[in-house]
Amino acid sequence: MKFVPAGVVPFVALLLLQRRPVAGRALLVTGSGCPSHGLCRSNVQEQTRRQVAVLNATAQELFSLYLKCQGEPFSSESDKLCNPAGIFFPAFRVNRTSERKEVMVAMYKLFAFLNASLGNITRDQEELNPMAKELLERLHNTTKTTRGLISNLTCLLCKNYNIFQVDVRYGDSSRGKSAFKKKQQGCQVLRKYVQVIGQAARVLLPHLSPS
Repeated sequence: MKFVPAGVVPFVALLLLQRRPVAGRALLVTGSGCPSHGLCRSNVQEQTRRQVAVLNATAQELFSLYLKCQGEPFSSESDKLCNPAGIFFPAFRVNRTSERKEVMVAMYKLFAFLNASLGNITRDQEELNPMAKELLERLHNTTKTTRGLISNLTCLLCKNYNIFQVDVRYGDSSRGKSAFKKKQQGCQVLRKYVQVIGQAARVLLPHLSPS
């Protein structure tokens, strides 16, 4: 069962998801369907650069803290238990030589997925580790930064390419799973996040440099 958790994707991003597009494609606006890019701030590209840089700089710390708070066997067997090979993650096939539009669409899909996954992980940790205040704070801060990044990517896609609708596939919900499976799903997603955010930063940041 796929999920789009309520309250996770910001309103401006929901504008992109209200209609169901053809799978895997970004749809171009042919009329006035694009939300107003008056929502864009004057420094939107620089702000987006900073958000990606923050996420990249803090991903490993978040993953390490998550493992610490789950206790054994996650602390000692993370390579085995947190191997993300079997979980869904958005395909990431862009590189520094890809067209900027392709990069922006791929980034939107990636960070919308991450934002939803962080909401899922945060909900589980509030249930399983309610006293892990530092972890919960980091999860909330990372989600907040990701929300802001999605909002900025929404703006840039609309303003620069008239793209107002992007198909996003989300991961599996952990609802109804055992405590162990919830912890494992969280560590698999965060392990993959550490791997992907570094690649995303290397690809995206050059495309956001002042022209």
